[in-house]
Amino acid sequence: MLMFLVRLLYLPFFLLVGNGLAIFLVERGYAEGWLIVLLVSFIALAFLAERLVPYDAAFNRSHGDRTRDFSHALVNESLSVMGVMSVPVIASFISLPAIWPTSLPLWQQLLMAILIADVGITLVHYLSHRVDMLWRLHCVHHSVTRMYGFNGLMKHPLHQTLETLAGTAPLLLLGIPQNVLMLLVVAVVLQLLLQHSNVAYFTGPLKRVLAINVVHRFHHLNTAAEGDVNFGLFTTFTDYLLGTVYFDKDRVIRSDDLGIADQPNYPVNYVSQMLEPFRYEKSKEVSLG
Repeated sequence: MLMFLVRLLYLPFFLLVGNGLAIFLVERGYAEGWLIVLLVSFIALAFLAERLVPYDAAFNRSHGDRTRDFSHALVNESLSVMGVMSVPVIASFISLPAIWPTSLPLWQQLLMAILIADVGITLVHYLSHRVDMLWRLHCVHHSVTRMYGFNGLMKHPLHQTLETLAGTAPLLLLGIPQNVLMLLVVAVVLQLLLQHSNVAYFTGPLKRVLAINVVHRFHHLNTAAEGDVNFGLFTTFTDYLLGTVYFDKDRVIRSDDLGIADQPNYPVNYVSQMLEPFRYEKSKEVSLG
């Protein structure tokens, strides 16, 4: 019964309760540190659920990557927080009138921010499979050989910066408030946990519109023929426009199916991964998933 409830409630709990609690904390004026506590709690919950109802129990076993993934998460989320804190400075250089609808309820503002940011992030992700230098940076994320929530936070910081700029630039031009941008950071982390989760949670028809784990696993298949699909972060809407939506309910994805086919010995160490994009000189077939 417990396992059934975990599978049933996991997705709505992360989407609705996780973001709902974040909105509550911001609306009530709690210090930003409570949002960090919230995220740490959901990361711990993700680890627990992955052990209760795993998609593949083998994905729960370390590939010598735990310290590396923690380093990625610490660096990248620190950069995200610093970026949000710099919003007032950035806004001071924007002379356009703010037209962000601050009169709307906070949850509606967050939903609007998610839908706008999702387009820019998805397009940079798409281009990262077609532009060599972007791919070199993006390779870091595709080097994973297991899918579990925490490695959704595993990205080269330069690539994360490019995605973040593409997603937030329209929001900044519209005059998005700092508190909504902070909620967007929380929503991104929760979504990355869901997207890379090793939890066999129920999705139903939501997998047609949300970029969740059963959809995103296909993106991590190790050849361009299979992995050049499903680029969305939050939704599949932009993928429908790009013609890159793909799902096969009968396909079972294992560790051997993941990684980068033409770079089977991609570095595992964090520092080596930071340097690898600048060492990789041999031209690849861009668009390798």
